[in-house]
Amino acid sequence: MVGHLDYPVLVLNRFWQPVQTCTVRRALKLLFLGHAQVVQTEGEDRFRTHDLGSWVEHSSSRDIVDEMIHTVRLALRVPKIIVLALYEKLPRMEVRFTRRNVFLRDKHTCQYCAKTFTEAELNLDHVMPRDKGGRTTWENIVTSCIRCNTRKANKLPQEANMHPLRKPAAPRWRPMFGLRESNSDESWGHFIDPDPSTVRMSA
Repeated sequence: MVGHLDYPVLVLNRFWQPVQTCTVRRALKLLFLGHAQVVQTEGEDRFRTHDLGSWVEHSSSRDIVDEMIHTVRLALRVPKIIVLALYEKLPRMEVRFTRRNVFLRDKHTCQYCAKTFTEAELNLDHVMPRDKGGRTTWENIVTSCIRCNTRKANKLPQEANMHPLRKPAAPRWRPMFGLRESNSDESWGHFIDPDPSTVRMSA
């Protein structure tokens, strides 16, 4: 079971653009240091920002039913979104190519036998083998189990009669790439997938 301190929190830059996620532990540290404020996600004051003092006061409301974190002196509501005070960089719009991110893109599923495995049971396979000119890129690498990886070896897909379930491609960037959907909060939707009818362009 994931503890409250390990829950994911959506992080916005100072222009309120989503840039990444962090843990509640990290979010509270940024709040205590004054580097971030918590964004209220409900009620009439939705989207109001809170520094540490006002978040403590907001957390003491009798209407609060969400998860709480208790310290020796404080009881704090678990934040869902924070906005950074100074960070203004635009979000990185591409997912870094790493072994783990390939597994995440393919949902830990072997692209040849369609079975799901743990990371320790998985390998990366070059669809077009390296000794035949294949490159180590999103478009030529797929997740494979050790058995299928050994079976395919350095053969072309048609030679081994082994073709990936899906054509490999770079995954679409999103702040919570790699998070299980069940771990994201519905309050993030306003920033991750805003409703066009509610978004106004400034002049």
